[in-house]
Amino acid sequence: MRNHVLTSAALLTLLAIPLAACQTGAATGAAGGAVAGAVVGGPVGAAVGGIAGAAAGGILTAEESTRMRTYVVSQRRPSVRVSDEIVVGRPLPSRVRVYPVPPTVGLQNPYSYTVVNDRTVLVDPQTREIVEVID
Repeated sequence: MRNHVLTSAALLTLLAIPLAACQTGAATGAAGGAVAGAVVGGPVGAAVGGIAGAAAGGILTAEESTRMRTYVVSQRRPSVRVSDEIVVGRPLPSRVRVYPVPPTVGLQNPYSYTVVNDRTVLVDPQTREIVEVID
């Protein structure tokens, strides 16, 4: 039984990632992955598919990501070194300064950004949680 569940989960992950990659955004990817997972593997499949779908989707569209990169390069902000791993969902250390993304960049939501370990990260300005690693 356990072997069957693990095999189903692995198969589901392989099926959900391409489906989620066709979606835009983590929420849409998670929803698509969960649906595909439920069809293939029931409740366990829905959970695994939702996680795989969210991982494949991002917050920014390709166009927004390009505009964001262009803006960050023009600002020439210094990169801050941190020993913690930079991952989505983890808050930035309090010593890291974040900068607001102006409306002229054209993002759908009001985010902040910073450069950490030579990588641009998009940050929720209220919680300081990383919402996307751009570079």
